[in-house]
Amino acid sequence: MSTPQIPFSAYQFEIYGRGLGGERPALPTTYDDLQARAKAELSDTAYGYVAGGAGEERTMRANREAFDRHRLVPRLLGEVAQRDLSRRVLNTTLNAPIVLGPVGVLSIVHPDGELAVARACNALGVTHCLSNAASSTMEDVAAATPDAPRWFQLYPPNDPEIRRSLVERAEAAGNEAIVVTLDTLTMPWRPRDITTAYLPFLVGEGIANYTSDPVFRSRLEKTPEEDPQGAIQRWAMTFPNPGMTWDDLAALRDETDLPLLVKGVLHPDDARRAVDLGIDGVIVSNHGGRQVDGSIGALDALPGVVDAVPDGTPVLLDSGVRTGSDVLKALALGAQAVLIARPYVWGLALGGEEGVTQIVRGLLADLDLSLAMCGLKGVDEVDERVLVARP
Repeated sequence: MSTPQIPFSAYQFEIYGRGLGGERPALPTTYDDLQARAKAELSDTAYGYVAGGAGEERTMRANREAFDRHRLVPRLLGEVAQRDLSRRVLNTTLNAPIVLGPVGVLSIVHPDGELAVARACNALGVTHCLSNAASSTMEDVAAATPDAPRWFQLYPPNDPEIRRSLVERAEAAGNEAIVVTLDTLTMPWRPRDITTAYLPFLVGEGIANYTSDPVFRSRLEKTPEEDPQGAIQRWAMTFPNPGMTWDDLAALRDETDLPLLVKGVLHPDDARRAVDLGIDGVIVSNHGGRQVDGSIGALDALPGVVDAVPDGTPVLLDSGVRTGSDVLKALALGAQAVLIARPYVWGLALGGEEGVTQIVRGLLADLDLSLAMCGLKGVDEVDERVLVARP
């Protein structure tokens, strides 16, 4: 007989048990308190870069308002002693329907940056998606994550040969999927960063996957080690790609056998066209409110995208997810899984690897408990019947 897996919810009793000895969680356990402490401890520039959004940040508010428009309906006596949170998305088996989403330049909040996130995910068995704009190379992150699934996020550069090189490296590093972010082909208007005149890439943060790339390096007159500013300038010429077309996405599809997901989809027609080109999955996202001020909330866009794509096409939800109940609401509206971002970044900022671990374990426990309280034995049972509209 196999030993039952310890449920994620057991984390709360671990905390209570340590509390008998006078120990409390190292970090705040609510999102607002977590962000407030990060604001107090980080530099103004680093905090503003992570916390900020486009324009007046109305899209960030729209993301949270969208979740608040839905209410969960708990059910009783569902025989929920054993619960299964696992889910398979494309080739990746998730131990819960949660992926740590791609966030760039994590070195600005903690010196261990992406490597600390990778080590936490490896220990927890949680899938994470490395940002193309990372402070560590995809190869170093792969070495730090030998036992957990990994995805790689690609901002398609305007140089097709560099794009192909990044994809080849992502394959060689053992990533199980590539997330193609299409809503950031140019930089948006972000007042917090503009007020402080701060863009971390221009001081060499977040370009490690470029400066380590052989094709990118071949474009330089001197190596990045010899001429860091020259490499930064070349990156600034290479990253923006506002002229990208659907034909370019089709070309990318032909360049790899890895599953491709497109991130940044909000309109059903865009989802249909991507799938018609052979894209394997769709991530509904407004980039956490960082691209277009006054945009539709990602959760509000989710049902239309789910209805637009063929049955069986994975649709994931990114932007605004904070709690286990948020995850349930997204699943109920058709998402196969969700991506989280800012919560774990604040955990990283305040506690490094241990901080990420606390935040992710807390989210998993919250999801597990919320699932049980709604009378469900597994995430595969979650559907629209668990929701009602807010009165």
